[in-house]
Amino acid sequence: MKIKSELSKIIETALTTANINADEIVISDATKPEFGDYQYNGVMKLAKILKQNPRQIAMNVVEHIDITGMVAKVEVAGPGFINIWLNDNWLATQTTAILEDSRVGVGKVEKPQRVVVDYSGPNMAKQMHVGHLRSSIIGDTLATLLEFLGDEVIRQNHIGDWGTQFGMLIAHLEELGTDGNTQELKDLEVFYKNAKVRFDESEEFANKARDYVVKIQSGDAHCLKLWQSFIDASLGHCEEVYEQLNVNLKKEDVRAESFYNDQLPQVIETLKEKGISTNSNGAECVFLGDDETPIIVQKSDGGFLYATTDLAALNFRDKELKADRICYVVDARQAQHFKQVFTIAKQAGMVKEEVALEHIGFGTMMDKGGKPFKTRDGGTVKLVDLLNEAVVRAKETIKEREAHSDEALDALAKSIGIGAVKYADLSISRESNYIFNLEKMISFEGNTSLYMQYAYARIQSILRKHNAEVSGEIIVGDAIEHRLALMLLKFEDTLSKSAKEATPHTITSYLYDLVTVFMKFYELNPILRDDVDEATKMSRLQLATLTGNVIKKGLEILGIDVVDKI
Repeated sequence: MKIKSELSKIIETALTTANINADEIVISDATKPEFGDYQYNGVMKLAKILKQNPRQIAMNVVEHIDITGMVAKVEVAGPGFINIWLNDNWLATQTTAILEDSRVGVGKVEKPQRVVVDYSGPNMAKQMHVGHLRSSIIGDTLATLLEFLGDEVIRQNHIGDWGTQFGMLIAHLEELGTDGNTQELKDLEVFYKNAKVRFDESEEFANKARDYVVKIQSGDAHCLKLWQSFIDASLGHCEEVYEQLNVNLKKEDVRAESFYNDQLPQVIETLKEKGISTNSNGAECVFLGDDETPIIVQKSDGGFLYATTDLAALNFRDKELKADRICYVVDARQAQHFKQVFTIAKQAGMVKEEVALEHIGFGTMMDKGGKPFKTRDGGTVKLVDLLNEAVVRAKETIKEREAHSDEALDALAKSIGIGAVKYADLSISRESNYIFNLEKMISFEGNTSLYMQYAYARIQSILRKHNAEVSGEIIVGDAIEHRLALMLLKFEDTLSKSAKEATPHTITSYLYDLVTVFMKFYELNPILRDDVDEATKMSRLQLATLTGNVIKKGLEILGIDVVDKI
């Protein structure tokens, strides 16, 4: 239900009736229940334009607001704010109408877009580490959200599979006398370190590695076979992590650097033809504005750089994938790089002007000391190790609460542990750094995944205890039921805001507020007590059911499982 859009129409009608013109009408959530459900704060701007008293304008508008349907009451507050309360019967009718709706009242966008979401981007030379967590889950949440709202989403996993290091790696594979399908690649970290040792200590090996880079790029069949076996093994490790994380990235979503290799010379030609690049000391460079530091797109030795590949990718996503919106879910420290690449792509006509290019930047995961997350010896933490630890901690947290079989306990621990890590990350404003703290993440209190899962499980417990059909309409009988019904109907506005701004924490904040209101409702309004009349009981059961459905859908968009028992 797009409540804010409906209220905007009501305010617009009132303004028109009052002979007042307004360019844009913005409806805001009220900050406190006593201030209403929503507020219209546009009167202050109108007062400046009309050169009239803002409170007098607000009173004039209020006189023309229709309070016979959706709106129950309006009042002027302060210098000219308009507080709006929604009608209990309207809330009851709207919530009842979505009880059987699998989309819990959320419609699809009127004008679907084709959106490319570029995320995860693991290195093929190493196993996935904690640095890949945020890109993977923020990107996947955004992709899932946009799909749910009706956009056509093309997931792209841009992996680095081209360059000097691969000559070193396949040279080491050949030296071991293996085709890459054996145990040598089971631990990519160890394999990479051993290859690097050989590269550093043996000039002969180093020269062979450099020769192999040339052979890979020129299409040598033997080298390409070894290279492909290494890429397949690396992607196999990634897929295991994606499965554990419940991230929806498949092999067909991979679009590696090597895919764009043949297109790089054309990128340079286009930049030259458009007069965008210049030759500086043998290198092809682009100077933007007053910035004296150029963006190098081709080195003096003829080699290409990341910027060149990114331009080729943008050109492909515009011309071949026909994208309307292209989102790069990449570390915030790459902001300048993407700003430059986006500017060049638009100037060169590689991307149409109307195509939205967005860098969805994010901060860093920190340890308890406020430093980037590392192992005790300063190494990079493997993502799979972090996730396994979360599952172990989750199992310790829940094993004493209710009797479960070993198999059920393992499944429950995985849902809670993985959900805890994902939710904690997504609940932070993505541009912020945050402290990784498993104890805080796997807690029954506060804005945690476990708190959401526990609320859902409690609702299922109520329904099991009732053990009969739930039917009838929702009745909004008091202030807490009013707040709960209102929260349930805010879901669509929440998802729309999150999709537009690429902010998963908008969803987690909503879920926390919803569950908090539900817990208060559960405390104040008995559901199954003997002295509750049948109509009220059914209404409250329906409210509980709908709350469970919204929690489930919200967590599903975040890629987190619900659980029936904890």
